[in-house]
Amino acid sequence: MGGLLRRNLEMIVLILSGVLLAAGGIAWWASAADTARWLWIADTLLGLVFALAATLQAARQHRPTVDIIAVLALAGALAVDEPLAGAIITLMLATGQVLEAMADARARRELSLLTARAPRTATRVTADGLVEIAVADVVIGDRLLVRPGEVVPVDGRLAQDSTFDESALTGEPVPVERPAGEDVRSGVVNVAGPAEILTTTTAETSTYAALVRLVEAAQATSAPFVRTADRWAIAFVPLTLVLAGVAWAASADPVRAVAVLVVATPCPLLLAAPIAIVSGLSRAARLGVVVKGGGALEQLARGKVVLVDKTGTLTRGRPELADVITAPGYDADLALRLAASVDQLSAHVLAGPIVEAARARGLDLAMPADVIETHGQGVEGVVDGRRTRVGRYSWIAGPSPERWIRRVRRRADLDGSASSLVEVDGAVVAALLLRDPIRPDAPRMVRALRAAGVTRVVLATGDRADVGTAVGRIVGVDQVLADCTPEDKLAALGREAAHGATIMVGDGINDAPALAAADVGVALAARGATASSEAADVVLTVDRIDALADAMAVAKRSRRIALQAVGVGMGLSLLAMIAAAWGLLAPTVGAALQEVIDLLAIAIALRAVLPGRLHSVALSADDRATLAALHEEHDNVAPLVERVATVADALSAHEPDVGAAVALVHALETELLPHERADEERLVPLVARARGTDEAVAALSRTHAEIEHQVGRLRRLLDGIDGDPEPDDIVELRRMLYGLYGVLRLHNAQEDEDAFSLMPARG
Repeated sequence: MGGLLRRNLEMIVLILSGVLLAAGGIAWWASAADTARWLWIADTLLGLVFALAATLQAARQHRPTVDIIAVLALAGALAVDEPLAGAIITLMLATGQVLEAMADARARRELSLLTARAPRTATRVTADGLVEIAVADVVIGDRLLVRPGEVVPVDGRLAQDSTFDESALTGEPVPVERPAGEDVRSGVVNVAGPAEILTTTTAETSTYAALVRLVEAAQATSAPFVRTADRWAIAFVPLTLVLAGVAWAASADPVRAVAVLVVATPCPLLLAAPIAIVSGLSRAARLGVVVKGGGALEQLARGKVVLVDKTGTLTRGRPELADVITAPGYDADLALRLAASVDQLSAHVLAGPIVEAARARGLDLAMPADVIETHGQGVEGVVDGRRTRVGRYSWIAGPSPERWIRRVRRRADLDGSASSLVEVDGAVVAALLLRDPIRPDAPRMVRALRAAGVTRVVLATGDRADVGTAVGRIVGVDQVLADCTPEDKLAALGREAAHGATIMVGDGINDAPALAAADVGVALAARGATASSEAADVVLTVDRIDALADAMAVAKRSRRIALQAVGVGMGLSLLAMIAAAWGLLAPTVGAALQEVIDLLAIAIALRAVLPGRLHSVALSADDRATLAALHEEHDNVAPLVERVATVADALSAHEPDVGAAVALVHALETELLPHERADEERLVPLVARARGTDEAVAALSRTHAEIEHQVGRLRRLLDGIDGDPEPDDIVELRRMLYGLYGVLRLHNAQEDEDAFSLMPARG
């Protein structure tokens, strides 16, 4: 009962205050002046107790407060026998407390959506059947069954296609289809048939558990909500007391002093600023950004310098299969199928992308037998009677690798790619190249941050200088700091602080010290939260780095609206105080006028609840479906793009053979060009419509035309080669293939950044 009373105290005071004020008004209208007076006195005493309790609580917490003005105004109203003024002030204070409590509760509800459905049990698949276990007992490598409607308990890799509701993590309302082999995060809900996952984390280190901890931290930080306006208005207290004292001394009339105190009651500060700030927290949460309190939101709005990590931040942090290079005469799809079949039972970070790529190519994977995983080296097993090994270069290739393997290794080193070799029945048959691609939304995020007022962007990475510089040049940072240790990132923050408030963005455990040291630490938790999310002030739960630009826009808008509300409210209050000091406002009239000022300030602050202009672009359902279909086609032709380089690599003037080039050009004409024409017909208008200008797609249209032109040149060259090709023909063919490859790679990057980055986050 006591707890219920405490939780609803503001509402109870508001109702009592309104009843007493209204009852007094009715009594006064009925000519029962004494009854009205005592009802208003009771209302004033209620407000005095309420304001005095708030003042004492602030004193115990060593927190500055302007509630002391309300205490003096209420006491003064009683002292000069102006109970109606006191009753109006009480209603005003109670209304403000209720509005602030409601705004705070709304922000908490947005955050609590992440923790409302935390799973407690999991279903383990064993040789003896299904076993119900506690989530805490799940270990890496477990096979778990997730039934329809159940929450995925820990992070894992899907054994078959399924569909998930990911709205609790990303805010995206549309269910997301996930293919077999793709990673799935804990906390999402299975909305299809029963699905099996191979676990890749424990419950303690899973995405959902870490998000629960960070939300608890966010709620602890913002409860009780420290009224931002108290810091802005503390100078208002002595100003009010001096003005009231001067008015009393000059007129010898204490009523004037009370009138000054009444109109000085700082409700625009007590109400408007918290409403705007808390509304910002709520809007950020709906965008998939958890901000740990109003202070963090304000600091985010002030940010001038952004330090950003590379891996997992500007890049996806998860490798993707870039190419399959085979030994002479071996089939690439067969090599990938065998490797992916073995990798189905591996929890290694490269296994998932290999399985996912094989599924995307439509390969039918088999369940391997006699699987053995050598930690840090690779995995082996028997697939369709063939002993298959997939793993590190040194584990498989041996001390004297074949020439084609050495060429692959050199290419991987130059590209900054990871590589896995595939061995079948003792022979190395293929190399799998995997890259960590740049996030398509990263360059747009950097541009949006600059538009939001960020003056400097620094890339601080532990990677080597050439890789870091390449990424930094593409996304558009001001400086690249390579080979950084955690201590180096801390030192960089110290140097950059001279340029303004610092924002550190990262996702790894090694980023945690810098995240804690920056004015605002921003962590990406979409692919598994780590210590970084617990050290950060802001956490992105969506797998989009440009959500940071949206969060910064929300923070700046909320702070700007709060300042506007406070400026208008306090400016009008100051004018009313001067009028009261001159004797132009009686206490009761002043209280009524202050109520009008409060309502105006609150109306200004409530604009923060309305959606503002964001960096991200909202798409219609039809446009999203079109974009998703074209993106799938885009992914399907990606292996064909890499095949252009592979064919060019294999051309030799000593053994001229254009058979592979002829087959390639035929594939380009029948697969690639129809896709590019569909992009020109459907993708280009979609992007122009979303961006609001045709200029945004001019480069896309130009490269579509260039690709068709280059493929036509290749066809004419091959048609013009009669009989055995000459060495010069091979040189020209190789030159044209490499040129086409460069154009295709650039064009794909353009489409990723300009078009497919508009797609909602998949998490």
